[in-house]
Amino acid sequence: MGCAASLHPDPVSPVAVRHSEYLTIEGARTYLMLRGADRRAPVLLWLHGGPGGAERPLFRYFNGELEDHFVVAYWDQRGAGRSFDSEADPKRLTIARHIADLDVVVDHLKRHFSQEKIVLIGHSWGAVLGILYSKMYPDKVSAMIGVNPVISTRQSQQAEYDFIHSEAMRSQDDTILARLREIGTPPYRTSTQVLEIERITERYGGVFHNKPNYAGVMIKAVFSGLVTPWEIPGFIRGNNVSLEAMHEELLALDLKRSFPRLDVPVFFFLGRYDRHVDATVAADYFETLQARNKKLVWFEKSAHNIPFEEPDCFNATVLNLLKSIGIKHMATSN
Repeated sequence: MGCAASLHPDPVSPVAVRHSEYLTIEGARTYLMLRGADRRAPVLLWLHGGPGGAERPLFRYFNGELEDHFVVAYWDQRGAGRSFDSEADPKRLTIARHIADLDVVVDHLKRHFSQEKIVLIGHSWGAVLGILYSKMYPDKVSAMIGVNPVISTRQSQQAEYDFIHSEAMRSQDDTILARLREIGTPPYRTSTQVLEIERITERYGGVFHNKPNYAGVMIKAVFSGLVTPWEIPGFIRGNNVSLEAMHEELLALDLKRSFPRLDVPVFFFLGRYDRHVDATVAADYFETLQARNKKLVWFEKSAHNIPFEEPDCFNATVLNLLKSIGIKHMATSN
């Protein structure tokens, strides 16, 4: 790792982390970016949604403040973002493969920052990945933060459909009602149907309740070096390929039935207006979930994308909750 020379910093002076690399994992080159004001800080690993939905530029744009308090690791999962390979076999995009990839990344971070455990923070599908990993490797995870996690794909799809149908009936939107009839009722058998339903849900405020100006964000992100214009098409392509490749596996997902207990501290962040994966499904699971330490936080001005809808509140909540279980960021631990 290129930052190996800084693994033993001066005990007083902070040493910043600014490093990017590709990790070769079972035939795939996966991109990892590390940023932080002090390498002695706890490591926080972002797990983006999708699958295949590389959100690294958005996490850095809206939640970059966390880099002042933690070593923040941004990982583009296999098939996503800068890890997308158009020649790779989509059949290798599986839940088990993602968990195995994540374990390599976690061990890599633990080793190079001399930490026994790290914090996982996952959005949507990324929260699922974090939960599954925490169940298998609790000794490597100091806390798991799930942001609007997908608990049961079938249940969420039905709730999303019911929401759209109800809104369309209420507003007498015959165009949407006709489109729903064309798409059909859940469970959906193609990722194309899933994406189309999501677009309709967004029209009714169920994906973003407080939507940022994406055009302005992208312009600022490009000029600040968070993303390059020529890699954006690959981001979109990676998302589509991953969704299609993993569709059947995700359709069988039901965490409430399969994972009633976790042996790590668990925090759920849920958007009050989330109708894409339906926050009430996650809240119901959380109520019955057995965990050493758990807390559910509702974000009252958000739908599915809390980190980008209420970034200041989101960042502060991450800091405060981790501090409450003894994971002290550098601003309070010196």
